[in-house]
Amino acid sequence: MKNKILLLIILVLSVIAVISFKNNGTNFNLGKNRVTLNLKDSDTGTISNVELENYIIGVVAAEMPASFNEEALKAQAIASRTYAMYKINNSKGEYDLVTDVSNQSYITIEEMKDKWNDDFDKYYTKVASAVDETKSLVMKYDDEIISAYYFAMSNGYTEDASLVFNESKPYLKSIESKWEDESINNFSVTKTFNLSEFCILLNVSEENIVITDVIRSDTNRVNQITINNQPFSGTEVRKLLGLRSTDFEITVTETEVLITTNGYGHGVGMSQYGANYMAKEGYTYDEILKYYYDGIEIGKI
Repeated sequence: MKNKILLLIILVLSVIAVISFKNNGTNFNLGKNRVTLNLKDSDTGTISNVELENYIIGVVAAEMPASFNEEALKAQAIASRTYAMYKINNSKGEYDLVTDVSNQSYITIEEMKDKWNDDFDKYYTKVASAVDETKSLVMKYDDEIISAYYFAMSNGYTEDASLVFNESKPYLKSIESKWEDESINNFSVTKTFNLSEFCILLNVSEENIVITDVIRSDTNRVNQITINNQPFSGTEVRKLLGLRSTDFEITVTETEVLITTNGYGHGVGMSQYGANYMAKEGYTYDEILKYYYDGIEIGKI
């Protein structure tokens, strides 16, 4: 009788533990000691349950050129896994992440084949190896998984998260990223608008274009700007005009508006091009990550 009561207690506690675990928003498959996540396809709206490490392969393949150095790819794998785990741990809906840039981009095996064509086998092996060699590794600060933002190319400095995402993180402060400059192809890019198009996109008057009160951060990115008496944040202008970064200069002529940007991306966290140049100089993935994310430690999920 005692054995039956003990067995019943164990079963009840097990059910409670499973329910409690599911309710914390994290999709762990304990039986196989692996993590899964619910991924929403941004195009179809379909939600699929995906194994974390397979998901990271799809993210690294989408987010970083497979031609980059192996140590940079490893750094990207850990940054992507960390970002995913942060989102999973804070998920409250029916899905944890989406497949587009509103979270981090993800592509399937078939999309990798279309992207890489004859180089598929070589690049898939390279990316999968980077993910496997960093399996289950994430970045933590004060023993908590961090919000691991990253972006393509800096303007020579990364940006403080408070100026972009209105959140202050000790590991997401502005630092020098000296590896990126005008020697890199497409570091500086000029985008041209006709006067009417420019005004329509910003929803400002089309009589004259007057730009005043340009306030920049210490990294030369635009924080605030006034266009035809209407104030904007730099991130608003970037989004509305489809600019590559908030480090921009606007030149107005009689017929056109020319905007030259430096770098590519929001500027917070790890610069992917910076990571690749660091890797070429002999830095390892952990050294790269600890450079871009100040004070973090790397450990298992």
